[in-house]
Amino acid sequence: MSQVEVGGTGPTGGAGFSTAARAAVDALLAPVDADLARRYPGDPGTRQPVHTVYVPADAFAADTVRSWGRQALAAFDTHAGTPAELARALGVPDGALLADVHARVRAKLEREPVEDLRIDFEDGYGPRPDAEEDAAAVRAAGLVAAAVADGSAPPYVGIRIKCLEAAVRDRGIRTLELFLATLLARGGPGGLPAGLVLTLPKVTYAEQVTALVRLLADFERSAGLPAGRLGFEIQIETTQAILGPDGRATVARMIEAAEGRATGLHYGTFDYSAACGVGAAYQSMDHPVADHAKAVMQVAAAGTGVRLSDGSTNVIPTGGTARVHAAWKLHHDLVRRSLARAYYQGWDMHPAHLPTRYVAVYSFYREGLAAAAARLSAYVAKAGGDVMDEPATARALSGYLLRGLDCGAVDLAEVTGATGLDRARLDALAGR
Repeated sequence: MSQVEVGGTGPTGGAGFSTAARAAVDALLAPVDADLARRYPGDPGTRQPVHTVYVPADAFAADTVRSWGRQALAAFDTHAGTPAELARALGVPDGALLADVHARVRAKLEREPVEDLRIDFEDGYGPRPDAEEDAAAVRAAGLVAAAVADGSAPPYVGIRIKCLEAAVRDRGIRTLELFLATLLARGGPGGLPAGLVLTLPKVTYAEQVTALVRLLADFERSAGLPAGRLGFEIQIETTQAILGPDGRATVARMIEAAEGRATGLHYGTFDYSAACGVGAAYQSMDHPVADHAKAVMQVAAAGTGVRLSDGSTNVIPTGGTARVHAAWKLHHDLVRRSLARAYYQGWDMHPAHLPTRYVAVYSFYREGLAAAAARLSAYVAKAGGDVMDEPATARALSGYLLRGLDCGAVDLAEVTGATGLDRARLDALAGR
């Protein structure tokens, strides 16, 4: 054998790796490289809404989004008309930052009160005669198509069908088929809206995810849509979705079963808590069983491009000011807790939840703006500073600023002024 075949020539002219050894390593790891690219594509590079609003299908109307905005503004003006009153309600410091947040939240409620709307044909709608649900599915699709056409639709909108368990499977499939077919027929030249979202609840086995994948692929073929056009969220509401009978993390198998169509994992606070035997008075987003489930979801979804959503609180901010303030503080603190744990989305169940959703979200991004911008600037300039950040942290810093931009908490001009980076550069640093 020649020296190259045995040991090769290294960078210093001495011993080194042979060409054959390097080729063997490439051949060995080629399947691993392909599998990593398929399973862990990273962030999808699109906007993630800060919340999902659930409205029962029979209550959904052409003015639902505007109505929620009006009700949210009325609650905000009545119970937190000034920054000082908002500070008292939430038990947070008053000052310039809160005054800025107060003004931005009010403008948000006027401009875009709902970022993601889910028309609910499941728990919020319940069992109905088939003819009634058929009509409701067609009506919902028509209203969504009209809203998209006139520009009044929120950035994301879609339906939650009944689950695929035997008792309601046919009904769920029928509703999905009617909604999609009607939406496609009435969608005009654009077809299905870009922000269409479908939600599959109460998933217990990965095979249920596979079943929906096959149904959506079949619809795409019949409608002439591109393969993979239809994605969906998986709601994690059952214990079987977290831990299977074999002891494996079932949620990871569900993401795999979705074959790239899963867009999100949504935690169901009350169904999951009840399944774990938690008493009604203690069912909450911050209960230990919730933290465990969401930690499993978080690890399973990391790097896959599948996003996380926390659940909701069922304490509604209605009644007198003292009662509203107590409910607002609870909601605000739960949302801030979720944000700190990297659950950047949650459910909102009532219009009066919108003010504290946005106050919590906007405060989260505005409070950290200066520090995040300084760290990212130092990283880009290789200037060091108080913290030596790695590329992974730079991605997180960019992602943090981009999330703040997407929801309106911060402005591009102030981010660019603080970092020297435009949107394209931020996207690149975030791996989008």
